[in-house]
Amino acid sequence: MKRTFSQLLIASMIGLGTVASVAITTQTQAAPAIDIQSVLQQERAWAGMETKRIKVGDIDWAYSEGGQAGKPTLLLVHGLAGSRDNWNRLARYLTPYYHVIIPDLPGQGDSKVPNDFDYSIPNLTEKVRRFAEAIKVENGVHIAGHSMGGSIALLYTAQYPVDTKSVFLIDSAGVFKSANTPYLKDPTTLRNMVVNKAGDFDRLMKIAMNIPPFIPKEIKDAQEKLMISQSANTSKLIEQLIVMSKLFTPDSFAIAARSIDQPVLIAWGDKDQIINVEAAAELKNLLKNAQGPVILKGVGHMPILEQEQLLVKPYLDFLSKNSK
Repeated sequence: MKRTFSQLLIASMIGLGTVASVAITTQTQAAPAIDIQSVLQQERAWAGMETKRIKVGDIDWAYSEGGQAGKPTLLLVHGLAGSRDNWNRLARYLTPYYHVIIPDLPGQGDSKVPNDFDYSIPNLTEKVRRFAEAIKVENGVHIAGHSMGGSIALLYTAQYPVDTKSVFLIDSAGVFKSANTPYLKDPTTLRNMVVNKAGDFDRLMKIAMNIPPFIPKEIKDAQEKLMISQSANTSKLIEQLIVMSKLFTPDSFAIAARSIDQPVLIAWGDKDQIINVEAAAELKNLLKNAQGPVILKGVGHMPILEQEQLLVKPYLDFLSKNSK
């Protein structure tokens, strides 16, 4: 069953993460020059996180860690073309109560991989497991995933059920009967979402968010350059999704999803242009122990950046019930 589930979930990776988290909280006053890494470090500190690195096999992992060790551990997984910093705004509300770990996925953000790295979702999930073991996460994790990260979270839970306490899925990818967005109907359209050149970042923001925030030009340009530098890795991952999304159906995905017993919380932006909101109810019905979905009015595909405050109480309430 594990192998079948691994294969099925490759088909469900239709989603997106951006590196725009810092833009929402940054002052609008233009500056002569921006050191984007310095700004991101400040935001991580504001969220109660600090940057760490660890080498596990052939991956040089960058990750953020915050909160008190010994408290229940939350493992937060970002989406396609995203980074750990996508979670900073939500993490700010979690670190006072939980031990929070947020990795940059291999080949994304600041995590480094060899040129021939396997970007298949089963391999990414297995590498996340090896990462968790290397940093000595004990007593299991409460895993959360946004978009593509949601599918990694589901696969992680299916493969390591004893060590997974709960799951939080935010605009999660899947192979859905209710699919009516271009990116679910025809995964090849994902190729148009890679930031390859100047101007692509603006186009991406309009797709990923219902009401994109104002971003000072200096910060926007720095973020765009970062995403352009990672476009080759992003393209490799998208090609994996395109190939595998053709092999499976909503019915086969449903069989896999029903194997998960852990408590699950689902949240979705009702203006999601990438994975339509109807998928939230469909996913809830597939999972044995799911609550919600929490539908966020006027929010697009990126609730963790657009309206993270709307996620705080539902998630803290959910964790309170399931982390004892």
